[in-house]
Amino acid sequence: MINNIELISQSALRIKYDNKIIYFDPYLLNNKYNQDADYIFITHSHYDHFSNDDIMCIKKDSTKIVIPYDLEEKVKNIGFNEDNILVVDVNNNYNIDFIKFSTVPAYNINKDFHKKEYHWVGYIINLDNVIYVAGDTDNIDEIRNIKCDIACVPIGGVYTMDVLEASELIKSIKPSIVIPIHYKTIVGTVEDAYRFKKLLEGITDVKVLME
Repeated sequence: MINNIELISQSALRIKYDNKIIYFDPYLLNNKYNQDADYIFITHSHYDHFSNDDIMCIKKDSTKIVIPYDLEEKVKNIGFNEDNILVVDVNNNYNIDFIKFSTVPAYNINKDFHKKEYHWVGYIINLDNVIYVAGDTDNIDEIRNIKCDIACVPIGGVYTMDVLEASELIKSIKPSIVIPIHYKTIVGTVEDAYRFKKLLEGITDVKVLME
């Protein structure tokens, strides 16, 4: 499965599965892909996670999009048919076609960038392997018992967990593979990704996908 996951920039993940293309938070795709998205999952409305330009680049008529409640009107305004929009809230289970997934909270504890009351989300998606895409979050109580095979967690700090905080979360949930995200583009460095990897040596397999 890991060979079918690409981290393009920031938290922009592209996953190939069962002849379908699934994106999470497409951003700075730089026209690398065009009109190939079957599904787009958005964790929250900040510009580096919900990017109109990037969504329009990969959107086709049949593309389905999964969004928190505060983005419904925006995705309608950029041309998504209501039948292709799934609005989600935290702590729920969903199906979209063949994809089963659930939502978990994503928020900050001691800063105001991502407030709990916004109901922004992380996703736990079952694609043979269970993949957790955290969104922008701190190491909050609600995610410390997540069960997953692959975890994609932010490490950049400032707006999210930093390297140390993210490593403590991973020690708690113990996935087989971890992909650090949310670094290099705005805050955080490639060196941070390798420091994160070193902190988890002998605990889990950290795959640094963005150099």
